[in-house]
Formats: sequence, structure tokens, C-alpha cells
Amino acid sequence: MQLADSGWLSIRRTAMSLTVLALAGCATFSSDGGFASVEQTTRDRLGKDIAWPKTEAEQQTVAERVNELAAKPLSVDDAVQIALLNNKGLQASYFDLGISESNLVQAGRLPNPHFSMTRTSLVEDGVRNTTIEQALTINVFALLTMPQALKVERRRFEQAQRSVSLDVLRVASDTRKAYYSALAAEETVRYSRQVNETAQVGADLARRMREVGNFTKLQQAREQGFYADAVLNLARAERSRVAARERLTRLLGLSGEQAQFTLPARLPDLPKAPNELPDVEQKALDQRIDLQMVRLQTEALASNLGLTRATRFLNVLEAGPAREREGPSGAPWAKGFEISFEIPLFDFGTSRVRRAEAIYMQAVNRAAEAAINARSEVREAYLGYRTNYDIARHYREEIVPLRQRIADENLLRYNGMLIGVFELLADARSQIASVNASIEALRDFWMAQADLDMALIGRPNMTMGPSAGAMAPESGAAH
Repeated sequence: MQLADSGWLSIRRTAMSLTVLALAGCATFSSDGGFASVEQTTRDRLGKDIAWPKTEAEQQTVAERVNELAAKPLSVDDAVQIALLNNKGLQASYFDLGISESNLVQAGRLPNPHFSMTRTSLVEDGVRNTTIEQALTINVFALLTMPQALKVERRRFEQAQRSVSLDVLRVASDTRKAYYSALAAEETVRYSRQVNETAQVGADLARRMREVGNFTKLQQAREQGFYADAVLNLARAERSRVAARERLTRLLGLSGEQAQFTLPARLPDLPKAPNELPDVEQKALDQRIDLQMVRLQTEALASNLGLTRATRFLNVLEAGPAREREGPSGAPWAKGFEISFEIPLFDFGTSRVRRAEAIYMQAVNRAAEAAINARSEVREAYLGYRTNYDIARHYREEIVPLRQRIADENLLRYNGMLIGVFELLADARSQIASVNASIEALRDFWMAQADLDMALIGRPNMTMGPSAGAMAPESGAAH
């Protein structure tokens, strides 16, 4: 097949012009994949470092720091830092940035041109006549709507950055709660063992006294029942300790020898005074990342709605140069252009507009719901924080000291032979149970503070452990 040089050069020039234009308009990937915004949010909100290791060297650097932190007794800040560096679910969420940025870059690139050619031939009187049609078109509609599509994808990318930031903050909050729960479980096991030991002493003594006739069957059965309950409580405490530690281990992303980390002996002390937050609702509305995400989503849907309305009648339009040659191979080319578009004969775009309007109004109502829920959640979290502070302080300043004074007085009475050994053992059980309840109250306070911190920046997961004072019935039965 022979082509006329001048006509073919015209198409080549057009193609080259489109190529240059496309290269000039290409969007490019950022150097950090949008991760810098997440890093800055983490530093501002938590004062911690995060990493997105992609090379073997970067992974080795992160592993060395994790090993360094895990080799010493973990503080709550160390635990949070390990989780932010090593939690694999968090690492997986970082790739949402890559997916969203890819969509953004794709939206900012010009569409590829389309080349089409038709060739037919017919032999008449021994002469072969050939008809050739060639066209090079580009999607003009995509060019016209590119700025709007780019704006939508840019909002989605910003939303992805906030979503990943929220994942980071949520992992930090969950790690704090798991850390305090694990510490409390360790302390509870220690005190449950003391209860078990005193109950065992009482049961053994009651058995011997029953054997010599100084105890009734009822008295022995009561002491044996205390011991049986203590054994069960210790088993439950051991199970809770393992579960709490394993939950913390999963959040830290540790395995093997790393999972044998050491925790401090006790929970942090209660602060001298609780934080006063009179404007807690407004602070949450200003700071919460999930509300920012909802606003961005609503804005993106509003832009989509405007685009859908503007293109309801015409959403496919292609145009470009074309040429045609008919006759013998040496015949000249006829030059022109080709335009193709969709004719809105059956579908006038009404359904697409209605769908976009429904989606937008749905988002508006969900945004209003999110704001209402945010105010309620932060009120609930703050009330839980203050209530648990008051409960923990009451145990620290009233109940535990009172139990200690009673124990001291009973010890004096025992030394003076005014009470027997079983009354002394029962009082010891009561005192240990009150200490256990105090530990649970202190744990609940620190978990409530983690919930409050999260409620100010995102939706909290306000789940608590067993209620304080769970062992009180045993202490009461001891008397």
C-alpha cells in the first residue's frame, strides 16, 4: 500500500502535537506518595515516628529500632512507638495512599489518541480500485472534563491521607488500652495468687480442726468453698492475663523471641487532678479527622453532581483529522476530520443525574449524623474519664486505706487473742480483694483517658474490661 506523503505527514504532525501536549499535561507521582502528611499528623497528635519501609535496608533499620525498644521493660510510650513502626495492618493501610495517588495521576493524564483505518478494494475492467479511510481522534470530552475529574481525585487523595492518619491514631489508642489492660491483668494475677494462698491455708486449717473435733462440717465447708472460689478466680485471672498480653503482642506486631517482652510491675499512678475540658464538644468538632474526611467526601460528591448535570446529554465526544483515498493506488488523498459522539435518543441522562443527586444527599445526611455522633461520643468519653477518675481516687484514698486500717486493727486483736485465725484470714482476703478492685479502677481510668484522647481526633472504640470491684462478693462472703 502506498500513501501520499503530504497527507500522511499531516497526520504524523497532528499525532506529534498531541504527544507533546500529553507529555506537558502528564501528572507525576510525588516523591513520598503522600506519606509526609501522615507523618506530620502523627508528630503533631502523638509526638511519635512512623515509617513506611519499602526497601530491605529500610526494613532492617525499623527492625533494629523495634528490637532495641522491645529489649527493655516497655513503657506505654515505647509500646505505642513499636506498634506504629511494626504493626503489619498499619503498614498495609499505607498502600491505600499509593492506590489513591495512582488514581490521581491517571486523572491528570491526557487520554490516548485512537487510530482507525478502513480498506476496501474492487476489481473493475482488470483494474483494482482501492478505498482507504484513516482517522486519528482523541476523546475531546475527556479533555474538557479533565480539570473537574482531577479536582475530584485530588479530594479523594486528601481523604485517603486523612483515613490513613486516622488508622495510625487508632492503632496508637488501641495499643495504649491493650497496654494498660495487660499491666492490670499482671497485677490481678499476683493478688489472686495471694488470695488463693490464704484460702488454701484456711481450708487446710479447717480440715485439721474438723479432724480433731473443733470445727463443724458447715465451718469446714465454708472455708473449703472459699478456697474453691479462689482457685477458679486465679484460673480466670491467668486466662485474662494471657489474653491481654496476646492482644498487646498482636498490636505490637511481635513474634518469636520479641514476644517475650517485659512489662513494668504496676500501673502508672493516678494523676493529681483530672483534665478540665469545658469546650470538649467544640474541640472535637474542630479536630476530628473523621469529620474532615466526611466533609471532603461531600465536597467531592458535590463536584461529581455538577459534572453529571453538565454532561447529562453528551458524555462521549471524539474528534480528530481524517483522510480518504479512493481509486488506484496513486490517487490523491482527500483530507478532512472526523467527529463521533453519542446521540441521546433513548437515554437523556436523567437516571444518572437522579443517582448523583441521591448519592450527594445521602452524603449530606451522613455528614450531619457524623457531627451529631461526634458530639455525643466525646461527651460520653469525657464523662467516662471523669467518672473513672473519681472511682479510682475513691479506692486510692478511701477504700484501700480503710481496709488497711481494719487489717491492722484485726492483727492487734488477733495478737491479743480477741479473734481467731479464721477471722484474720477472712480479713486478709477482703483486703486483697479491695486492692484488686482498686487495680481494675485504675486500669479503667487509663483506658478511659485513651478513649477520650481518641474521641477528640476520631471515633473511639469505648470498650472496657471487667468492672471494678468484681471480687467484692468474695470479700463480703468471707465475713
